[in-house]
Amino acid sequence: MLSIVLNSPPRKTSLTILTFGLFAAAIVLVSRWMQPKPAALKPPPPPQTNAIPFLDVPPGSLDTFFASLRRTEAKEPGAVTRILHYGDSPTTADSITADVRRLLQTRFGDAGHGFVLIAKPWAWYGHRGIKLAGSGWRIQPASQARAKDGIHGIGGVSFTGETGASSSVTLPDDKYSRVIVYYLAQPEGGDFTVSGAPEEGDEEKIEDVQTAGESGKKPAFAEIQLPPGTRTVSLRVTSGSVRLFGYRFDKEQPGVQYNSLGINGAQVQMILRAFETTQWTENLRHEDPALVVLNYGTNESIYPRYVDEEYPDELRRVIAAIRTAVPHASLLLMGPMDRGVANAGGEVSTAPTLESLIAVQKRVAAETGCAFFNTFEAMGGAGTMARWYASRPQLVSADYTHPMPAGAAIVGELFEKALLQAYEQVPQQ
Repeated sequence: MLSIVLNSPPRKTSLTILTFGLFAAAIVLVSRWMQPKPAALKPPPPPQTNAIPFLDVPPGSLDTFFASLRRTEAKEPGAVTRILHYGDSPTTADSITADVRRLLQTRFGDAGHGFVLIAKPWAWYGHRGIKLAGSGWRIQPASQARAKDGIHGIGGVSFTGETGASSSVTLPDDKYSRVIVYYLAQPEGGDFTVSGAPEEGDEEKIEDVQTAGESGKKPAFAEIQLPPGTRTVSLRVTSGSVRLFGYRFDKEQPGVQYNSLGINGAQVQMILRAFETTQWTENLRHEDPALVVLNYGTNESIYPRYVDEEYPDELRRVIAAIRTAVPHASLLLMGPMDRGVANAGGEVSTAPTLESLIAVQKRVAAETGCAFFNTFEAMGGAGTMARWYASRPQLVSADYTHPMPAGAAIVGELFEKALLQAYEQVPQQ
């Protein structure tokens, strides 16, 4: 019989190895138990943006405006960022708006001055860099001697002229390529002629325009190409009666066009009660703005009961009307400046209702998804106009309401700086 003997290690050695293995395993287990458990994986936090002083930007509220600025900054062909800035008496003289226009065009390019009325409804009406003269017009501002039919054009003022009525605009430079004349097409409408001249040279007729329409009244736009080098544009009624609203002056290049649409004595309710909805809607759509700024509040601030009871709803209704007309446009509420009032002793303080009105604007802007710029706080808050009046150079006129050029420049620079801070925080796509 064959016996097979298997050699195996001595029993003592086997026990030693087993004991060592169990000891090592125990050490591993204990060490793992003592190690801290890894934290649960969390998604990365959303990108943080810094708060912009005095500017509230609800998500998405300025997307259209910023996207348009991106295209303009990239110099894409035809990339014009058009801004409509509605305001009250300071903006009738292009105060604040002129400084914002200058700053934005310095960075993004000059696409033209934009909208100018046919003539001066108020002695102080003006646009920086533009010379304007007119005669023979019946002038009806929406805030005052309003037109009965409510048709006031994009700028809020209607001009009716018979044969011989005229208007003349001298432009800031000779780089303008086009003028658009805003008029009313209507039955039996008359005719007008547009002429132009270089800085040194004779005026020549460019185009005749007939305003007669087949039926009813309808906003119309005469787009007229300007000869190279044109510096002065003139308009004259040649027959019948015409109804005009203003001009828009364009340049053939990417850039910003900042339209100052100031109306003396304007309030938010003017848009609801004096603007015929259909014509205003058509005018807004023709402009196709990237941004609409509503800059009212100074004239409402002396009516505390109105501010408490009616103002919030009227402000919401105006916002809704703009969104219906131009749903893709960004919308920004710009609060009023400080307004000073003097007491019997001559001490100047902030108008009592002003801060309540600004609080309403801020709340309504948040509720409706509009951006909001707190001009009052940006310029220094309560008592600013008293300090501005005492400063040298003087920054506000003796009514403690209307800024002097240096004061307007401060507000314009604060507003433009806040807009660009918000723009630069948006990641490029």
